[in-house]
Amino acid sequence: MEITKFAVPEIIFGRGSLNYAGLCARRLGAKKLFLVSDEGIENAGWLQRLMDILEKEGIEWVYYPGVTSNPRDYQVEQGAELYRKNGTDVIIAIGGGSPMDTAKGIAILASNGGRIRDYEGANKVERPLPPMVFITTTAGSGSDISQFCIITDVEREVKMSIITRTLVPNISIVDPLILRTKSETLIVQSAVDALAHAIEAYLSRIASPFTEMHSLKAVELIFKNLHHAVETRSLDALEQLSSAAVSASMAFSNAGLGAEHALAHSLGGYFDMSHGVIHPILLTEVMRFNLKYNIQKMADIGRIVMGGQKGSDLDTAIGGIDKLDEFFASLNVSQRMREIIDEDKKQDMEALCKMAVNDACNLTNPGPASWRDFLKICEEVW
Repeated sequence: MEITKFAVPEIIFGRGSLNYAGLCARRLGAKKLFLVSDEGIENAGWLQRLMDILEKEGIEWVYYPGVTSNPRDYQVEQGAELYRKNGTDVIIAIGGGSPMDTAKGIAILASNGGRIRDYEGANKVERPLPPMVFITTTAGSGSDISQFCIITDVEREVKMSIITRTLVPNISIVDPLILRTKSETLIVQSAVDALAHAIEAYLSRIASPFTEMHSLKAVELIFKNLHHAVETRSLDALEQLSSAAVSASMAFSNAGLGAEHALAHSLGGYFDMSHGVIHPILLTEVMRFNLKYNIQKMADIGRIVMGGQKGSDLDTAIGGIDKLDEFFASLNVSQRMREIIDEDKKQDMEALCKMAVNDACNLTNPGPASWRDFLKICEEVW
């Protein structure tokens, strides 16, 4: 086996683990926290719950609520200015991918300066970041585990991928109890995001045995538990989705992603859409494109989703992709671009594909993917 590295945060997992947030922050030396969240978490009551926990530990905080879905570059830069002005130390974020990616961006600028676009790409952060504690309220984004940060460049209308080992938080708190307050839509979108992470990481050209086992386990857990979690809000099923999200996140953080995420970043930035909306549209078509690069790995995925081998490896791989399409159809999500994008925007696809091909995620796709390949994929799923 080739030499590889596997970077993960300290993970505190389980029902009620939110209660340890204050102790974790104090262990990292917190005297005045910089707290990042959003309106949805406020309305659900989880932000106040966290504040109560911090107060019991005698920890002060400064709260930054300037977070929206698909966080913008200017929001990160405003947050970094607030961080510096208030003499804060440890950064703590509670929420889905948007608050955590915002917090990561703030951490970069707080210690490295400049503008967030300066760090687009891989390994451009030179100085250590402030300590970070992340509390995920979804089972999907993976920002609480990964060395990825996705920020929208407003001027270019594109989601920037920032990738560096220093973005792995010190501590990730995963409390499945929080998922019981999530809507069906958010549970489904988060799980689909985790599924896409797991599949692309498994197919990545830099996947390793350490990442592959986590990828396949995540696929298995999502297929077994998503419908049950949505229909019943079973805490056992929600806990399994949380476990799947952690496994998928450890996989993609260390193995990278692929062409599907590269294209999703371009489309998501331009049309201001979440990953969970785009993945059911793009994922299987990108898998069909990548089939020629690794039939064996595609068959591994097929065996999980179909419950066994069906004919040859090629038959199993194709059957697995078809089964994924059926799975998405059963979740009542859009599977065609025309369902979420206006017809007159179709003319913008060529430019978006030319932008997407330069995304860092495309580097780890299992084989070469050109902008023309991207455009053909978009045409197939229109």
